[in-house]
Amino acid sequence: MTTHYEQAIQELTVNQRQAVYWQDGAALVLAGPGSGKTRVLTTRIARIIQESPKQTFRILALTFTNKAADEMNNRVATLCPDCEDRLSIGTFHAFCTNLLRQHGSHIGVQTTFTIYSLEDDRRQVLRDVLKHDPDNKPVGHDENQILKIIDGLMSRFATPNSTPTLFRDQAQGARYAKLYEQYNKELRRLNALDFNSLLYQTHQLVTTYPAVAARYRRTYRYWLIDEFQDTNTAQYRIIRELAGNDFNNVFVVADDDQIIYEWNGASYQQLLRFREEFNPTFIQLPTNYRCPPSIVNAANNLVSHNSTRTPQKAPLLAGRTTTQLPESQHIRVLTYDTDNDEAVGIATTIHQAGRETWGSTIVMARTRALLENLLQQLKERDVPALIAQRRDHFLTPHFQWLQAVLHQFTRPLDKRNFRVVVDAYNQMNGAVYTTDDLIREAEQTSVDYLGVWATHLTESTEVVHRTTGEYITGLRRHPDNHSAFSDYFVQQFKKTTVEEGYDDLAEDCSAWTELKKNISHTIDPNAGLDQFLQQLDLRSKEPSPPKGSVRLMTIHAAKGTEAEYVYVIGMAEDNIPSFQSIKKGNESREMEEERRNCFVAITRTKEQLTLSTAKQYRGWQKKPSRFIKEMGLSIPA
Repeated sequence: MTTHYEQAIQELTVNQRQAVYWQDGAALVLAGPGSGKTRVLTTRIARIIQESPKQTFRILALTFTNKAADEMNNRVATLCPDCEDRLSIGTFHAFCTNLLRQHGSHIGVQTTFTIYSLEDDRRQVLRDVLKHDPDNKPVGHDENQILKIIDGLMSRFATPNSTPTLFRDQAQGARYAKLYEQYNKELRRLNALDFNSLLYQTHQLVTTYPAVAARYRRTYRYWLIDEFQDTNTAQYRIIRELAGNDFNNVFVVADDDQIIYEWNGASYQQLLRFREEFNPTFIQLPTNYRCPPSIVNAANNLVSHNSTRTPQKAPLLAGRTTTQLPESQHIRVLTYDTDNDEAVGIATTIHQAGRETWGSTIVMARTRALLENLLQQLKERDVPALIAQRRDHFLTPHFQWLQAVLHQFTRPLDKRNFRVVVDAYNQMNGAVYTTDDLIREAEQTSVDYLGVWATHLTESTEVVHRTTGEYITGLRRHPDNHSAFSDYFVQQFKKTTVEEGYDDLAEDCSAWTELKKNISHTIDPNAGLDQFLQQLDLRSKEPSPPKGSVRLMTIHAAKGTEAEYVYVIGMAEDNIPSFQSIKKGNESREMEEERRNCFVAITRTKEQLTLSTAKQYRGWQKKPSRFIKEMGLSIPA
């Protein structure tokens, strides 16, 4: 038992202690923002392991972002060192990936499958399908619309036979049924899965082979699910099938006031289903230790206007006892004439607050467009700032090449990936290798594509090509040396950033280094290249912001963050709430989600909340957001 663990136990409140010491049976923990839910989850994991030192069962913990999973892993490692072999902490998609890697062959999924995380890859799959059957293209739909509908079918676990019944237009439904089947067949041919098919195939596996689900119930005695309110129907059905009729050691943490991903299938209905089907014990963590009392009060006022909430839910309680600023400065409401005036005013306010505050400042808006003008205004005042967002690909050909060439070692006959390898290499080194010629030569000599290319590289008179060929040849002989291989090239890329001042390359170098470090804490140190690449494919390629930078983000991207100083700009009708939600009406589901968006935004605050609105956006007159009044705040004239 570590001192960190003893201290964590001692610092638990009465409600937190109830959750941490909950043993067997289902539990639903309603945890408001800033209530210490991560502490509860990690301390509960450590407590179960500490109290069962001679047992071999494992604990499964699922969350929705790699950032949250990494934080949980790090906290548990501090509380309970050397217990990694009894834990599996990760995202839903990582869990499904691991399950299919181990058992996917039962349903014809090759365990060496690739994960298509990029929209460009998915579009190419769709184009290839439509190229072979152009007459089947759905009428009036572009690629993005088609992929969105395919995703919807996949998330419903629809089959090609059931697809036509989901469309009012039977002809269109028939086209989609055929296209849906062809899209999945093409993924199967490529030995690839996208994010939605990861869930689809996992559900197929555990429903077709219930023995696989039974094995997981035996291995993992306790399941913990973080941010359960973000669970979509597909994810919930996987949990339901895995649990079967008898297993109910499912401990979920949720907040029905933070359901802001309804566009991705999250719904209050998941909470109702869980309560009906698992009959959980109900535990509440209402005390907010993050926000000053006045912000807690504003948040309660705001969300009380929603009706889709757990009836027994207690209001937030203010647990913060000391703050740096006086109470009168905890909330500011600022008004401007135009959106440009707002951007200038907020940028000036942030600049005048001083350099020491910038790294503790985040600015949120309902849409990215509202942030872009502010970013320019901040840069004009020499305030370091960036718009934070998930990025599924590297910016530069250097790291696109490095990721692709590592993939080629695990998929030596992947023509599509090999084209990325060669094209990116040509782009970064000014080379002129021709992919078609290399593929043709490989097929004539029965040598894999990378082997043929490596031979050409090593025969080059240019040092950079010859060295690259030698490193590729070395890794082909000793694939366990993939870490040293990538380290060598990252060092070369870092030299390029110094010599040429290549900002995007410097950013990618930072992202790769950070990713590799985080992945090393997640997987076994002796794990193979395939496990490293699996984690790499699933994670955002965006590096952490430089120290001292102001972070700008949409509200959806701000989930899980907090800062001393929080600005929410664009607090006007048609912005937040959105135009679409206003059309639906004040009592609509869409309006309630917009209110939850605002609730999430303001409860990121640790010290001072600044709300701003303008009388005019893009030349159109706008009224202040109704949410300001609902918070109980007054709007300056």
